[in-house]
Amino acid sequence: MATLAARPKPVEIDLKRTALIVVDMQNAYAKKGGMLDLIGEGIDEERTRPVIAAHERLLPAARAAGVKVIYLQFGYRPDLSDAGGEMSPNRERHAAVRKIRKGGPDRDKFITVGTWGWQIVDEIRPEPGDLVVPKARYSGFAGTAFESLLNGMDIRYLLFSGVATNVCVESTARDAYFAEFWPILIEDAMNHAGPDFTRDATLWFFETKAGWITDTPKVMEMLERSQA
Repeated sequence: MATLAARPKPVEIDLKRTALIVVDMQNAYAKKGGMLDLIGEGIDEERTRPVIAAHERLLPAARAAGVKVIYLQFGYRPDLSDAGGEMSPNRERHAAVRKIRKGGPDRDKFITVGTWGWQIVDEIRPEPGDLVVPKARYSGFAGTAFESLLNGMDIRYLLFSGVATNVCVESTARDAYFAEFWPILIEDAMNHAGPDFTRDATLWFFETKAGWITDTPKVMEMLERSQA
């Protein structure tokens, strides 16, 4: 077992049963000119650059330590057949669905499968041996094979990174907790949508109710110590 410094207290994890879950690190959510930038939800270069840099450290270290790397990738088919029927609240409330339905020149900046917005950012694209789980809802558990993959690999500890802290990361980490996985959020490897209090609320919930909070230096220290 490896000890990871975290809040509210250190957590003992088995690295052979651990995965780094990279949530929606896609152009739409992490790049200037992407969806969150276009709809004014807090994406700017000052906030996204350090998040990408954190992944550039975490990903090779995780792979070297034998930690499984799993990307979650949000996307809708061009015909929106996976966005829900006419009575689906997802179809009404999700900004990408509304934009795709409307069409227009910015459509490829959102998350239509195959477009620039849907693609994982160039700096941290998946490597051979990594897994990519497509999803069409905020949570990686909703309507996907994610839970079956984790169980099939005997994974129990989930290190979360990516975007948005208060939307897809939170939704997936909550479902992970409900499914008896151990959710651990890497706070400096995430970015949030909207005002800062949304991030604070997510971190408060997992620190006090349903998980652990750590950061990139602490994860790096644990991974390096495990290989010493």
